[in-house]
Amino acid sequence: MKTNAELQTDVENAIKWEPLLHAAEIGVTVKDGVVTLTGEVSNYAKKMEAENAAKKVIGVKSLIEHIEVKYPSSFSKTDSEIVDEVVKALKHSWSVPESKVKVKVENGWVTLEGELPWNYQREDAKKAVHNLSGVKGVSNNIKIKSESHDAIEKRDVENALRWSSIDDSDINVAVSGTTVTLTGTVNSWYQKEEAERIAWKTRGIWHVKNELEVDYYYFLVD
Repeated sequence: MKTNAELQTDVENAIKWEPLLHAAEIGVTVKDGVVTLTGEVSNYAKKMEAENAAKKVIGVKSLIEHIEVKYPSSFSKTDSEIVDEVVKALKHSWSVPESKVKVKVENGWVTLEGELPWNYQREDAKKAVHNLSGVKGVSNNIKIKSESHDAIEKRDVENALRWSSIDDSDINVAVSGTTVTLTGTVNSWYQKEEAERIAWKTRGIWHVKNELEVDYYYFLVD
């Protein structure tokens, strides 16, 4: 049995364990496996680090993140300066095709748009922005439009999940056109995200609907 208080302590310790976050003032509250993070950090990379640390804790069913990024005045940048930095970062990312991603910045919040053939390229585009000074948040609105016209085979996705390190025994796969839908249950947030990552590698895919539920077999009580 894992109580809300125990889960809160585990998340707090996971955040403190990260070198980038050990001095950060991040508040943690828990209700029935739903974790809420609050506070302020000095850059966007810390915000993402806190979120990722919380996701790895056993017992976390979902995450609400209200962490605000506040840069010291000496590190503040105009939106135009941030646009220039983002464009440069994307050009230096070997996996992101040049001129395929459009960048918009408003009050330090970066929006990425465009079309790419693979999901890993979309994820790499977002990662290229994480450590840039002045960035307060990222909306990754890049769409996936596969260059392959091969029909998606359900068994190919199922086999890929079976060959992976995750437990796929309760994962159901459905295919409709260029969309793969995952339903069922997994026992950790990591497995939920890993299942989606594996599904995204399917040739011809444009969308993944990850409807997997996380069931840790814990009973959370007050």
